[in-house]
Amino acid sequence: MPSYDRRTTVDAPLEELWQFHSRVSGLETLTPDWLGLRVESVIGPDGRTDPDVLETGSELSLSTRPFGLGPRQYWTSEITDRVREDGRAYFRDEMIHGPFDRWVHTHLFYADGDRTILRDHVEYDLPLGPLAPASAPFSRIGFEVTFRERHRATKAALE
Repeated sequence: MPSYDRRTTVDAPLEELWQFHSRVSGLETLTPDWLGLRVESVIGPDGRTDPDVLETGSELSLSTRPFGLGPRQYWTSEITDRVREDGRAYFRDEMIHGPFDRWVHTHLFYADGDRTILRDHVEYDLPLGPLAPASAPFSRIGFEVTFRERHRATKAALE
């Protein structure tokens, strides 16, 4: 299964990154504008809409329209795991419905003094069946551009 990994050190405490990434507003802030993100709905594990924190069991329905071209792509993810321990934290979202055959995104945070190491790890399967290996280099380019911008936006918001 293909995967993508990106790490960045952010000059902010782990708790600040954890809180920022635990809210829909954080997702909206760090998503590149060119993706045309729209949050369609967020339902917490208790069934309430628009929870303050994305806890395990929260479901996000999103849509994107990259560069304003083509039809909107709809995506539903669930927060499947969320752990905060001394000096480290992570949460995982898994695509329930969307443009990939499989998408598991783990957001990891490691304290480094007053700084935090932010790591995004994505495991995915492209939706193109036997053509997927041929399109893999193009997906890597898209991931690199998107996650470089996400990490830049995180630094800009928190440093």
